[in-house]
Amino acid sequence: MPESGVAGRLVLVAGATSTSGLAATRALASAGARVVAVGRDAARLEPLAALGAEVHACDLTAEDAVRELADRVGPVDGILHLVGGWRGGGGLAGQTEADYRFLEGSLTALRNETRAFWPDLVAAPAARVAIVSSTAVARPLAGGANYATVKAAAEAWARAVAQGFAKAARDAGEPLRAASVVFRVTALAGHEDELAAAYVALWDEDAAAANDSVRLLP
Repeated sequence: MPESGVAGRLVLVAGATSTSGLAATRALASAGARVVAVGRDAARLEPLAALGAEVHACDLTAEDAVRELADRVGPVDGILHLVGGWRGGGGLAGQTEADYRFLEGSLTALRNETRAFWPDLVAAPAARVAIVSSTAVARPLAGGANYATVKAAAEAWARAVAQGFAKAARDAGEPLRAASVVFRVTALAGHEDELAAAYVALWDEDAAAANDSVRLLP
């Protein structure tokens, strides 16, 4: 079997203490990647360290903390953004400000990560950034309006990252070597291994084909 294109690359898994983070860390490590697993709770990072990941407790919604993290971990070749959560229900009137602010933390973390690690990603020989979005973006419901709104904004940011990659390559007169991808899911529970495999496989694709794409997962 040929070696995976992710082998030897340093990949940051943000929000790694989730079930999907554990699956992604396992898949990346099995493919030969070096994994930096990041989450808020140091104790919950221990299973990821047992898989061989370098672990860091960090509040990814805090800009200064993320910039310090970028200085500590060294040049990364990829980011898998798994920071998220769900709050909803109650129709449109039930979309509380507190719930929105909680969900917005995922978008804030994504913005912090991609800005802090931008120099690494642009300089990498093959960078891959991916987020997990939802099919709710295409058909938002009143009871999930907060959630769909934040996911739509995250998709817009991920697409802006894709355009930034393309522009950086064009300005440098070099071929595109980086890709930003959106994975849309109906429900992630039970499909964590599929997500992990899809992310690992991005390194075996041409960057130009992968960049600014939206991939549907079960």
